[in-house]
Amino acid sequence: MKQSIIAVSLALVAGASFARAAHAPDPAASGVVATAAATEPGTPQRSKMKTCNADAKAKDLHGPDRKAFMKQCLSGKARPAAAS
Repeated sequence: MKQSIIAVSLALVAGASFARAAHAPDPAASGVVATAAATEPGTPQRSKMKTCNADAKAKDLHGPDRKAFMKQCLSGKARPAAAS
């Protein structure tokens, strides 16, 4: 009886290991380690996003104000003057 339980347990562990290896291949094993995004220079949209994020952080914007600022900044439209 103990041998049967041990055999079934080992079969389940081996099956789980095989299933994990089949669904998640190791990128280093295929020889492709560097991704295209890591080797390409920043796209204009990416650099615009980086600039707008830095501006929003410098202005200490949060919540709806940050969302509105980011929308206008990324669209390229000039931000309207704040009503004071």
